[in-house]
Amino acid sequence: MSLLPLDELPTTLPSSPSSPSPTPSPVRSPSTVARLTRLTVTLLPLLLIGAWAVVDWRTVRDGAARLAGADPWWLLAGIFFTCLGWTAAACVRQGAVPERLPPGLLLASQFAAGAANHVLPASIGAHAVTLRFLQGRGIPLARATASLALYSLVKPLAKTVVLIAFLVAFPDVLRLGELVPDDLTLLLAAGALVLGPVIACLLLTVVRPLRRPALGFVRTALTEARLLHTRPSRVLPLWGGAAATPLLQGSVIASVGFSLGLPLSWAQVVLALLLASTAVGAVPAPGGIGPVDAALVFTMVAFGAPMDLATTTIVGYRVLTVWVPLLPGTLVLSALVHRKVL
Repeated sequence: MSLLPLDELPTTLPSSPSSPSPTPSPVRSPSTVARLTRLTVTLLPLLLIGAWAVVDWRTVRDGAARLAGADPWWLLAGIFFTCLGWTAAACVRQGAVPERLPPGLLLASQFAAGAANHVLPASIGAHAVTLRFLQGRGIPLARATASLALYSLVKPLAKTVVLIAFLVAFPDVLRLGELVPDDLTLLLAAGALVLGPVIACLLLTVVRPLRRPALGFVRTALTEARLLHTRPSRVLPLWGGAAATPLLQGSVIASVGFSLGLPLSWAQVVLALLLASTAVGAVPAPGGIGPVDAALVFTMVAFGAPMDLATTTIVGYRVLTVWVPLLPGTLVLSALVHRKVL
């Protein structure tokens, strides 16, 4: 029996006819899945906006028809104040993080966040866009979430300060008798303010798995807030932008009202917005649409505006601040997602 040399041995064993070789199943590469996911996320805002436009088309049509006969110069001023509102939001976002963010991308992200904010309630859409933007800038998730919490806390506090300043500055011009809530409403509001922290403390006490992440988040948020308030370059945009936001929103409403002949002053319109948004701002509605609108109309009527003119002003305000920038904002949102900024 002769042995074969090593270099002449077969390198593969013959396959048995009874056991056929399995055919490899097609596996979708991770890059393909990522591309499909990004394409879906890119097109989803456009689909949502299209569905919303179909559902609320009558409001868009009626508002555009009413604005067609308004003073164009006042409407142009309203558009100007609307653009300043995005700048103020970008300033507050920058003031809530120690890192310096690119101004152009930051402003574009807030423009896109405005479109997302009108789709999801309670500012969830805007916060989600900003959270992805901050993470894309290399900010860890815990610190980015703390930034959103600081942003959400500073805005109502600054609005309350502006409201008190208006009440002190215009004690005689503004008639508040019909707007002062009764004792039962004040009691319910005070109970809600006390009940919230009590429920949070009970949850942390009873549900132990929540205790450690909640305490860690609070420590991170307090550390970030303490650091930011030692830097004037962050304190000024944070609090200045938050205080300017309701003034700019009120200026948009006043511009639309003046274009239609609303018989109210700028101070009355701004105070009406402050009171309405403070009273029903906690109701979760997309972009505050719905409850805040009804409260605005009621407040302006209490100040002496005709019902039909106040309603037309609010409809025109929503058309100017929601529907006019909605499609461009959605396109910017899709572009930021496509370019992996978000």
